[in-house]
Amino acid sequence: MTPADFLNNSHSDIVELESLLTSIPAIAPEGDGDGETKKCDALEAWLKQNGFARNGCTIERFEAPDSRVSSGVRPSLVVTIPGKDDSQRVWVMAHIDVVPVGDLSLWNTDPWKVIEKDGKLYGRGVEDNQQGLCSAVFAGLYFVKNGITPANTVKLLFVADEENGSEYGVKWLLKNTSLFRKNDLVLIPDGGDSQGQTIEIAEKNLLWLRVHVMGKQTHGSRPDNGANACLAACALSLKLHELEKIFDKKDKLFEPDYSTFQPTKREKNVDSINIIPGEDTFCMDCRILPCYSLKEVLEQVDKCCREVEAQYGVKVEYATPQKSESPATSVDAPVAQKLAAAIKKTHGIEPRFIGIGGGTVGAELRREGIDAVVWSTLDDQAHQPNEYCVIENLIKDSLTLIEMFQ
Repeated sequence: MTPADFLNNSHSDIVELESLLTSIPAIAPEGDGDGETKKCDALEAWLKQNGFARNGCTIERFEAPDSRVSSGVRPSLVVTIPGKDDSQRVWVMAHIDVVPVGDLSLWNTDPWKVIEKDGKLYGRGVEDNQQGLCSAVFAGLYFVKNGITPANTVKLLFVADEENGSEYGVKWLLKNTSLFRKNDLVLIPDGGDSQGQTIEIAEKNLLWLRVHVMGKQTHGSRPDNGANACLAACALSLKLHELEKIFDKKDKLFEPDYSTFQPTKREKNVDSINIIPGEDTFCMDCRILPCYSLKEVLEQVDKCCREVEAQYGVKVEYATPQKSESPATSVDAPVAQKLAAAIKKTHGIEPRFIGIGGGTVGAELRREGIDAVVWSTLDDQAHQPNEYCVIENLIKDSLTLIEMFQ
């Protein structure tokens, strides 16, 4: 049986697995949920029933302790399909957790019950990230059901806590296990476009700033008696924004192709228009091309702060709620080239390598020297009401994975 025939004949099984997974909310405590344990249990049982724990295949469970959930742990699963060559393994990493439904009134159907309509499956999590999870499962199932040994050992990782920072997921696994090897090939099917053309190989460095400016409060009519923290904060936010002119290189891999330093959130200061505030707090979201280190960026941030302090007679402190930097995966890396060849063969299109401004778990692996790429064919329904997955996309992605495994 050809891979295409196998997958087309698996339509009802795909809907069954998507329906099972959607019916069990796996929401983190940050979203008032109880974690992934029940959903992980159901997935593990389904995998065992379908042969993933027989004939040399194994299922391993890794549990990160978390006292906030009733089970006390945040579980991840690793399925191993032994290959002819175990010196370099091919990983597909999808996440089990989902986000809350949001405003229920915006949904046309029950978000926890899969509805199939016009070639689509509707429900929370069906695309993010169950499409990637199911495409990996059914690619692996092709080899298991047909007694075919893949060229390289295949590892399917179904991980916890992707939606809230991965502290109990990939980060925990990297700190507490030796699952990965430096030469492993890792595909993360959790981002892409509707044609399946773009392969994400790099991320901009991320820097969030929370800047606290301290001056002296006074009456609005007597600025000479105080130090206007609001005025100094405005000047500083503009000065930090101007760092785009210092870190001014461009890279066509990204959109936009330059580093961005953007003022965003501003916190409440005083209650009356006629009060000059003695304190003011604002935030910056900075997305910086990976050719620049965060160390050199923060040196310039410090310089801007000292200049504003001297000019306005204030004191400036800042925190970095988030900061992240990671190297890019080379377009010549084996995982990038292997995936590109598979896309070209199964989708009939020329793939395109891109970088993104957002963050993915790929960065965690790249920091450890492991090449990772992010790819999928999807309509970008993540976190939206009436989230859907196009069944044809799931099948085409599974076909692409089978080509990678052969």
